[in-house]
Amino acid sequence: MRALVGGLLTLVVSAVLVGVLGTSASAACDTPWGSQSKGTLGDYSQGPLERVRTGRQTCYDRLVIEVAGSRFGYLVGYVDEVHQEGSGKPVPLRGGAKIRIIVQAAAAPGFPAVSPELANVSGYTTFRQVAGAASFEGQTTIGLGVRARLPFRVLALPREGGGTRLVVDVAHAW
Repeated sequence: MRALVGGLLTLVVSAVLVGVLGTSASAACDTPWGSQSKGTLGDYSQGPLERVRTGRQTCYDRLVIEVAGSRFGYLVGYVDEVHQEGSGKPVPLRGGAKIRIIVQAAAAPGFPAVSPELANVSGYTTFRQVAGAASFEGQTTIGLGVRARLPFRVLALPREGGGTRLVVDVAHAW
């Protein structure tokens, strides 16, 4: 009798685990963000853009831009081409789609504002390249090469110790 109950219990637990683990991660992701531009330009930050970092999540890739100021304009959206601030030169980006991120904050001294590789995103699901497209007259542009035109969201969150984290999440799938 114990063997029968143990066998049935094993069968039930296995079926539940297959049901839970068999669901793909993308099927469980809720990313109804759309692909239209987000944000508005207006106020310039009193503090500089200090750092860019990235991260991988289950449903999206994340870009975080750290700014010392707390109020500033930004505009994030898909474009045909990202251009350098000041010169207007095109910024080459890997990927099937390009996102231009304009942050109304000057780059901090030492920040590589003109760099083809601001962050290493090799192995990411959606991101293909993060490039600095210069800082000019209090405004910094970053180019984000992505796999395809996918939904994204933008969040402006307070940073511990002051300042703001501008977060750009790009979904892995529609």
